[in-house]
Amino acid sequence: MTPTAGTLYGIGVGPGDPELITLKALKVLRQVPHIFASSSPKNTYSLALSIVRCHLNGAGIEHLPFPMTKDEAVLKAAWESNARRVLEVLATGADAAFVTLGDPLTYSTFGYLLKTLKRLDPEVSIVTIPGITSYSAAAALTHIPLTEGEESFYLVSGALGAAKLKEIIDKSDNIVILKTYRYFDDIYRTLEDLDLLDRTTCISRCGLDGETVVENLRDLKGRDLPYLSMIIIKKQGRGY
Repeated sequence: MTPTAGTLYGIGVGPGDPELITLKALKVLRQVPHIFASSSPKNTYSLALSIVRCHLNGAGIEHLPFPMTKDEAVLKAAWESNARRVLEVLATGADAAFVTLGDPLTYSTFGYLLKTLKRLDPEVSIVTIPGITSYSAAAALTHIPLTEGEESFYLVSGALGAAKLKEIIDKSDNIVILKTYRYFDDIYRTLEDLDLLDRTTCISRCGLDGETVVENLRDLKGRDLPYLSMIIIKKQGRGY
C-alpha cells in the first residue's frame, strides 16, 4: 500500500533569539522526523537551523543548497531540484519542516520553494507557520512604533540600493528597509539628500550576538554594515 504523503511545515523561526519562536512552531519542530534548512552551495551553515537546534528532538537534518545569484535559470533549477527532494521525503509518508529566518512568506526562500512545490504537485500538503519578523523585533528593541494613528509604513528591500526608497518616499509616513548591507552607501546618500539622516535608525544583527543600534547614521558613513542590517525611517521624527 502506498503511504499517505506527509505534510511540509514552513516554519518561521524569528529574527535570531531562540526564545522568539511561536509555541506552534516549537511543537512541530519537536515532532517532525525530518527538517530541511537552506544553505549556500559552498557550505552547510544555516542560521535558521542554529537558532532552533536547541529545540530539536532527534530529527534528521538536511541542507538544501540555494545559490546566491541573479541568474534566473540557475535559481529555477535549484528551486526545482530542492522541491523534488522535499516531495521525495513527503512521499514516504513522513512529515517534514523547512525552517527559515523571520517569517516564511516575507522575503524568504520558502516562498519560492512553496510555489515550486505547488507547481510540481498541486495536491501537496503544506502548512505555513508564521514567525516574528526582523523588523518587528527591531521596532521592539528600539521602542520605535512602526505605525500610529492613521500612519502607514512601507517595507522595502535595499538589495538594489536606494531605488525603492526614492520610489515610495512620498507615499508613506514610515519606511523599513531590509537588506541594506551591500548598497548602504547609496542608501546613505539618498537619506542625506532627503534630509532624513536624523530620522533614521540602523539595527544590525537583531537578536543575535553582535547586535547593534545606531541612531546617529553619520557614524556609519563609509563603513561596511553586517549582513543582517536594516533601517527604520520615521519621516516625522522618532518621537522620543
